[in-house]
Amino acid sequence: MTDPASLADRVQEGELRIHELEAEVDFDTAAEARRLLVERETDADLEAIGDYAFPAERAEPNIENMIGAAQVPMGVVGPVSVSGGAADGEHYLPLATTEGALLASVNRGLSVIRSADGADARVTKNGMTRAPVFRVDGVAEAAETVEWVENNIDSLREAAESTTSHGELLGVEPYVVGDSVYLRFAYDTKDAMGMNMATIATEAACEVVSEETPASLVALSGNLCSDKKPAAINAVEGRGRSVTADVVIPGELVEDRLHTTAEAIVEANTRKNLVGSAKAGSLGFNAHAANVVGAAFLATGQDEAQVVEGANAITTMDARSSGDLYASVSLASLEVGTVGGGTKLPTQSEALEVLGLRGGGDPAGSNADALAEIIAVAALAGELSLLAALASNHLASAHEDLGR
Repeated sequence: MTDPASLADRVQEGELRIHELEAEVDFDTAAEARRLLVERETDADLEAIGDYAFPAERAEPNIENMIGAAQVPMGVVGPVSVSGGAADGEHYLPLATTEGALLASVNRGLSVIRSADGADARVTKNGMTRAPVFRVDGVAEAAETVEWVENNIDSLREAAESTTSHGELLGVEPYVVGDSVYLRFAYDTKDAMGMNMATIATEAACEVVSEETPASLVALSGNLCSDKKPAAINAVEGRGRSVTADVVIPGELVEDRLHTTAEAIVEANTRKNLVGSAKAGSLGFNAHAANVVGAAFLATGQDEAQVVEGANAITTMDARSSGDLYASVSLASLEVGTVGGGTKLPTQSEALEVLGLRGGGDPAGSNADALAEIIAVAALAGELSLLAALASNHLASAHEDLGR
């Protein structure tokens, strides 16, 4: 019995487990059987969830117990005009979101940036981290372990890099807390976001540490990485790509297109993004950078949980003596890739094609660098547009005009 209804019956009767369906039938039939089961159990109608546009087997590396797809509206902003270390020229950027007015706001900022001859952007640091935690008897053994690690980086590099044909170990930073030793490994993962690569490589290096020092591995991740959590270490040291974008907007453009002044935007940024964020104890000192990061992540197949780190951004605004506005956004820990993970899914792969960044770059790592730079310029555009709307008291009216 391999039709979806019969399969759903067998799961309900305990004859099959819900995760075993792909062993009985093809992936799409398995997904249909699960939808039928869920519809029976919940009285929900899953017609839209089941109306997906790619073979279910394409998603096999990315999800378990598939029933369909979550369809988030996708739009495009741009062109994003950027002069970067890896990205150059104009690029359309797909963004997927349910927040009305977001793309309109980003497009307004991008239009102003283009009129100001584009923005500069650079990846200033690159390193995907994994930080295991080891147990020692006390501070003497901790010091012995740290000394061995510092004197044997080449041995750790050899072990780590034996697991990957692409990743490179950049360094290991030790931290000691009582009888715990944390080693923060950092890798250049080229065009991959690289979390799995870093994890596998670090496991191999940990075996060497355990053999050669008094330390015993407790957990491959000790949260000093720090992955998918708000963490000051990522804001200070960076994780993934640290990228900055900036632009100088002529004063007349600020007045004509943003309907305010450089001085008003600077004041709004200082009082809102800097002082307000400091008072709130925020790790991000920006208006809404995560809006653009999150929408870009969904569109291009990034790990959406890492928007947490992507919100580690500082926006600065400065009124120049000429009346011009200097604007920048610095994202400390933007974790992006153009190969692996969700980037291989059909929709997300097409979005990367729009950017001209699908797959590995030449040289290796250049595509992921370019993606980081383009996202940074789009985030800068969003910061400019929102701060201008706040400075001119147009935020609420803009949402009203768009009916959102």
